[in-house]
Amino acid sequence: MKKAFILFFAAILSGFAQNTTNTVSLNVKIANRFSDTITISSGRTFKQKVGINKKGEFQTTFEASKDGGLYRLNDGNEGTTMFLKNGYDLKLTLDTKDFDETIVYKGNGSNENNYLAKKALSDEKFEMELEALFDADEATFKDALAKKKANDISLIDGKGFDETLVKMLRPSFDQEEKFLLDYYNQKLAAKKMEGIVSPSFDYENHKGGKTKLEDLRGKYVYIDVWATWCGPCLAEIPHLKKVEAKYHGKNIEFVSISVDTEKDYEKWKKMVVSKELGGIQLFADKNWTSDFIKAFGINSIPRFILIGPDGKVIKADAARPSSALLTELLDGLVK
Repeated sequence: MKKAFILFFAAILSGFAQNTTNTVSLNVKIANRFSDTITISSGRTFKQKVGINKKGEFQTTFEASKDGGLYRLNDGNEGTTMFLKNGYDLKLTLDTKDFDETIVYKGNGSNENNYLAKKALSDEKFEMELEALFDADEATFKDALAKKKANDISLIDGKGFDETLVKMLRPSFDQEEKFLLDYYNQKLAAKKMEGIVSPSFDYENHKGGKTKLEDLRGKYVYIDVWATWCGPCLAEIPHLKKVEAKYHGKNIEFVSISVDTEKDYEKWKKMVVSKELGGIQLFADKNWTSDFIKAFGINSIPRFILIGPDGKVIKADAARPSSALLTELLDGLVK
């Protein structure tokens, strides 16, 4: 679930209306920058690309939200969320070697933005704890969510933050809690699949012909359900390659099942080649409505499944390649 929680937080806040009628000034210095161009954006309504000099500095002024709104500053694939409004004159420094940990704002609007930077770190830390929490009983999980929400509220109440930002944040805490509880319940449903013989598939193989789950009997099978348009799926690819390399030659097969629709079939074919995807690359016969996908109740991706040599489900919602929990699990199983 890496980054999903943080992306959800950004998504629910980006739904607030933004009227571009005023001006904000940003003066930024980035150590060890990733690129020569920085992107500043706000949903689909605003996007600005700014060149950065050899010292890692740039300054820009643009029309901002009338009452205040959220913007993203991105250097390559790394980014941070900012709250900007009329009259803000901010200086931002950061080092890409420890991106979020080094963000410091000064100037008008610094209190709100330093808070958002700290919240991003706090959310990321909590997300790292989620894998273990998803294995806890419901009471423990709900208690952890309640404590997080109470802490989030305590960090904005009475702190003198801009009223618009507070109005954005307060309902988001309830939505975050509901989002994670729904995800937890999906995990519980997935656990009911564990220990039973897995539903099968018989899908087109990128290398030619078709591959059935039964063809892999006798080996562990780690399945990645993904799509070419799925950002979080693509973010897992480098980690998946490392896991594949670690267990190369061992008693395990790595299978990736695309749930792309037919219109993206050629895109899938090309991406497998361009990204040098390993393992067994399959294309689901009816995307989201494929029998195998429906049997596991998959309604969001990426989704990972681990099946044993006997064909029985070990984990119906397995850890991601980017999680240390996956290698911990596989180290105890795969020889």
